[in-house]
Amino acid sequence: MQRTEINHYATLGLDRGCTTTQIRAAYRRLAKEHHPDLNHGDAAARESIQAVNAAYEILRDSGRRLDHDRELDAGKASAPVWQAGKCQRVIVQDVNLRIEDFLRGTEREVRVNDPANPRGPETYRLVVPAETAPGSRFRLPRSAPFAGGFVQLRVRALPSFRFKVRGSDLRCDLRIKPERATQGGREMIPGITGAMLSVQVPKGVARGQILHLRGEGLPKPRGGRGDLLVRIAYRVAVRISRSPRR
Repeated sequence: MQRTEINHYATLGLDRGCTTTQIRAAYRRLAKEHHPDLNHGDAAARESIQAVNAAYEILRDSGRRLDHDRELDAGKASAPVWQAGKCQRVIVQDVNLRIEDFLRGTEREVRVNDPANPRGPETYRLVVPAETAPGSRFRLPRSAPFAGGFVQLRVRALPSFRFKVRGSDLRCDLRIKPERATQGGREMIPGITGAMLSVQVPKGVARGQILHLRGEGLPKPRGGRGDLLVRIAYRVAVRISRSPRR
């Protein structure tokens, strides 16, 4: 089958009414996702970045974009790239998980919207193993009519009410009394597994100082776990004084 022209809007995951700002934002996101430094030796990723670069070069230029729109209207362009009866379209999407899911693993139904798919949204089953690092990518084969392509899902950690996420490190606050800050001692805080962790507070600790609990964060890409960064805060001492009677 002869290869047709590509729908550059679909390559960037956009519709034809998109603005220049949206085109630039989509390009930056996809260029980062498919960057060679993150996909060593991946032929599919290399083809994807080439398609993304070509789409951006066309759509950022008003004249070339107008010509491309005319091709679309004339029916000369199609959303996927067809070759040997297969569609090689790639979709990239983030999936947000709870912090504890990275340690114990989880399964999710992921809904993917591809403007180029006339059948509407696609649903994929994502299995995240235990001890998965934030930022990990999972490649799932696409179903018809895009057989031969794939969905790349990147898992990201949602912050919780107790922890903030920074890569594989977590951050939380520990509020202590001024007396504890002066004298030092041991405090207990809950970790991400629910177990209580001991924090040794040094004498004269300063407000805002960070204490490291090694290996109590999220999994790292190459094994092990990040740290839990505990920021010291002081409890406000409240004194109630009685007004003199009149």
